[in-house]
Amino acid sequence: MGVEVGAQAARSRALAVLRIRSRALAVALLPAAVAVVLLVGGSTGHITGGSWPVTSWIVTVIAALVLLAAAGIALVVARARPAVSPTVPIAEASAPDLYRLVRDLADRLDVPPPSAIALTPDCDSWLEDRTHPAHGPPPPEHRDEIAGARGVGGGRSRRAPAAPVLVIGSPFLWWMRVGELRAVLAPVVAGTGPSAHPDIAAARRFVRGLDAAVAVTSEPARGPLARTVLAGVGWVTRLLLRSCRGHAAEMERGVAAAAAERAQAVDYGLRIVAQEQVGLAYAGWDRLLTRVALPAWRMGRWPARLDAGVVAALTELSRRDRLAEGFASRLGERPACDLLEEPGSVDEAASLLAARLFHGGPAEPGPDWAPVDWQEYPDEVVDRTWRTEAARLHRVLDALGVRHPTDPTQPDQGGPTLARVLDHLTAPATDDADLSVDRREAYGKSGTGVSLNETGTDAGTEVEVEEEVGEDGEPVLGSERTAALAAGLSAELAREEAAAPAVASGPGGSAEQPGPDWSFWDDGMLPLFPLQPPRSGRELLADHVTAMVCCAAMDTAGAAPGLDWLDGPALLVDGVRAVDLGPRVLTLVEDGDPEPLRDWLRHLGVRPEKPVRLV
Repeated sequence: MGVEVGAQAARSRALAVLRIRSRALAVALLPAAVAVVLLVGGSTGHITGGSWPVTSWIVTVIAALVLLAAAGIALVVARARPAVSPTVPIAEASAPDLYRLVRDLADRLDVPPPSAIALTPDCDSWLEDRTHPAHGPPPPEHRDEIAGARGVGGGRSRRAPAAPVLVIGSPFLWWMRVGELRAVLAPVVAGTGPSAHPDIAAARRFVRGLDAAVAVTSEPARGPLARTVLAGVGWVTRLLLRSCRGHAAEMERGVAAAAAERAQAVDYGLRIVAQEQVGLAYAGWDRLLTRVALPAWRMGRWPARLDAGVVAALTELSRRDRLAEGFASRLGERPACDLLEEPGSVDEAASLLAARLFHGGPAEPGPDWAPVDWQEYPDEVVDRTWRTEAARLHRVLDALGVRHPTDPTQPDQGGPTLARVLDHLTAPATDDADLSVDRREAYGKSGTGVSLNETGTDAGTEVEVEEEVGEDGEPVLGSERTAALAAGLSAELAREEAAAPAVASGPGGSAEQPGPDWSFWDDGMLPLFPLQPPRSGRELLADHVTAMVCCAAMDTAGAAPGLDWLDGPALLVDGVRAVDLGPRVLTLVEDGDPEPLRDWLRHLGVRPEKPVRLV
């Protein structure tokens, strides 16, 4: 009963959307109908004399203009390409067991099977209509039981499969067990039933066409005539889209309700447990991206096994958190990634797509964009990140004219040392005058702005360094020296980012080698989902000082770089992660108090006066 109620509600709302389309068509045809009546009346002698002949011609001209405008709007709506989610297409040849699971699930639900399967680097699953001619692959001569499945990664065609594509979150395949995945996909696959209804399909095509047309009219046009025409088309399509918005939302709610009700009979008890795994996978995936993947992406490396890293991160969470103790026992069951023939290749393609979506990296591996295995992560990412940031910190100190320590008892006084950083950040307030005007102007310091032109970047570009204040209204950074150093780091980092080569799009995947399809979206929009906002001056300075401390610990105290699955780069001292470094660095940066950090260094045997190796 619930299925019928939800489906009936969806169909009624779909008819409301189609009525709006019919009314728009009627409004466009109304002037033409009036012109036909006037012309026929005049030719038959029923409407003669007075101003009727002139009126007939005026109405005819207006009708022609309205029809021409309506035809142009209809052409834009019909030819506009609806947005498509960036995914990794999966051919049936590379995942026959997964296709069989989805096909059996559709049979149990008595709904049409999806036309294809694709993966997204996110913790979500949905059905996506790709029936627009620009979206569909060419249908194979000998079709599979799931229509069009073998050509998922292939070329383009004017024909497209009628059924929607099933998009599955790639972390689900690695963390969930086969039964849990089937339970989670049941309500999603059940949505293919309402999608096959002609009225619902027509209403969705109309709404997607309007949405795509609005996007087309929002693009910058070259000439004033084109801008004027597109402005008119945009006004009409936005008006129609606003009229359809409420009905379309209610239609989708009805479809979701009908699909959820239909899926009640399939693994209902297991689905409750599986939903807990969805939340856990989302938390692990978000932490892995922000704490582990992002530092690698910033260094020009992309972890090629992100989905496998989710399993390691969540396993570590189950070890630390008593609430997650029961989750580790699931690992003995068959993981859903076993449904893929080559899970490693699929994981690599999804990892590359995640780097594109969340960071805006290049589409293909190269010398400056190389994959990295988890075993190599500490050396290739953690060590290089720390030494690169330490080198940047000393370059800024050189530009500010900061002198090296002058203790005659210490050798190699001119090398990059931690003592140089500590002495600069902890100098008495009266010594701030030592920063002469010339050295302050080395970074173009003027108020809160730092001119990149004076630091080696493009002319006319400026980086704003906000003055951070605490709850009491006092500046967070310890002194003017500290603020100047933070401003210099911001400018130096901006210069390096401006000099980085632009990313380029690449070819899509194929049935033999799965890979993301780059052809549906614009590189100028990357990253689509940035993970973190730009770091503030305080955060940059704290990160760079921490990196310098870690380099000194590695070079003088035998520490080593490491990877913590939940917190990212970690400093290992005698094989144990050092967890108390961050607060001590913040005390130095914000308050200018070096004693907590110096105590930490003495306890570990770190020699701040010894030069460290930089890159």
